[in-house]
Amino acid sequence: MKKNIAISIGDLNGVGIEIAIKSHKEVSKLCNPIYCINSKMLTRALELLDKKAIKDMKLHSVDGDFKIKPGKVDASSGKYSYSSFMSAIKLCEEKKADAVVTLPIHKEAWMKAGLEFKGHTDLLRSHFKQDAIMMLGCKEMFVALFTEHIPLKEVASSIKYKKLKEFFIHLSRSIPKEKVAVLALNPHAGDNGVLGDEELRITKAIKSANKKVGFEQFLGPLVPDVAFTPHTRSKYSYFVAMYHDQGLAPLKALHFDESINISLNLPIIRTSVDHGTAFDIAYKSEAKTLSYMNAIKSAIEFAK
Repeated sequence: MKKNIAISIGDLNGVGIEIAIKSHKEVSKLCNPIYCINSKMLTRALELLDKKAIKDMKLHSVDGDFKIKPGKVDASSGKYSYSSFMSAIKLCEEKKADAVVTLPIHKEAWMKAGLEFKGHTDLLRSHFKQDAIMMLGCKEMFVALFTEHIPLKEVASSIKYKKLKEFFIHLSRSIPKEKVAVLALNPHAGDNGVLGDEELRITKAIKSANKKVGFEQFLGPLVPDVAFTPHTRSKYSYFVAMYHDQGLAPLKALHFDESINISLNLPIIRTSVDHGTAFDIAYKSEAKTLSYMNAIKSAIEFAK
């Protein structure tokens, strides 16, 4: 029996709706997609894309009526992407959908709409009152982020033993059998305190978490500049990065088109494309669909 997947359509001024429309036929073979958008806004998007209406698209109507402005940061489209996401979450909470797949939002548009959240994951944490974990990647390599959208100057002070230990334990519950390589923060993994003492806290958290989960699941801290070499990646598919760019720069260099974003440690399943709104190509029929298709497939897999 095919799963019901709620699709949050993202910022309508970007490429999300084009990706959803392009992929609908293929997605429908895998699951029952439920698009969180009203018929009026879908019709406007189809007209801009010079596409005909798709008769079998199942819509979950989301209130909203505004002009789509391709490639523009706009409060109305920001608010609508938020409403679409909240509608998709509600479908899961009401057991009308088995998972949520999100298309890209624009953080500045959310800010212009007066929303306090920095993005999907931030909203999920607030809504469910749980520490959602952001993990990105594909089957070849996944990277979970300990810190996410914070200034680089705040990362070192954020690495606290208790918080990191809890992060490892929460991650283990989502991927209980996988070996996980943990990156150090400092060059040369701190050289035993010569280049920084954060690794002492990371090491302590690794040991404590491994004791809690009952086996050596977490290994490290690894020297960051060799953590993603072919040799290391041949041994590990899962990594924990201490900050955003430390993990995502190598991931996107290696697997940009196919990577996805998964929110772990939540009562619902949420996967997403691992790219932005791509305003520069919005409504030009140039958007790629691979990341979205992988997000759909992962949502179905996690929903089993």
